Amino acid sequence: MYKTATTTVERKRPPPVKILSGQLRTAESRGTADIGDGCVIKLGRGRFLLVSLVWMQGTVLEVQLDGNTVLLMDETGTFAVQGVNNIPKGKPCLSQGKYVMVMGVIQAISPEPVIRAVKMADLSELAAHHRQMWKLEVEDLQQVLA
Repeated sequence: MYKTATTTVERKRPPPVKILSGQLRTAESRGTADIGDGCVIKLGRGRFLLVSLVWMQGTVLEVQLDGNTVLLMDETGTFAVQGVNNIPKGKPCLSQGKYVMVMGVIQAISPEPVIRAVKMADLSELAAHHRQMWKLEVEDLQQVLA
C-alpha cells in the first residue's frame, strides 16, 4: 500500500564488493573528479568490475584518533579508513593488531586506497580463520559478479 521513497544515490549504489587493497591500487577511476562514483578493477581474462562500495578486511597498523583515520594492512598492501569515529561500535576495533572488516565508500585509489567507513566489525576472535579465507571469498564473489 505504501511505497518507501528511494533516493537516486540508493538506487545507483550496488551492494559492497569484497576487494583487496592491491586491486584498488591498480584500479582505474571512472573518469570523473569524484572517485565516490566508483572505479573499475581488472579481474583478468578481459573481465572488469565497477566498484564504489567495498568490503575490506585487514589488520590495524596505526590509529590516528585525532585524524579520525586508521591504517590497515591486508595481504596485498595497506589502505586508510576515514570516518571511524562516526561508526557505531567502531571504537572497540581501534586497537593496533586487531583484525577488522570495513565496509565503506572509495574516496581515493592512488597512491594508497582510502575508504570512508560505513561499518566496522572486530574479527580478531577468529582472525586466523578470517585471514585464511579472505582471499578465497574475494575471488569467489568477484567471479560471480563479473
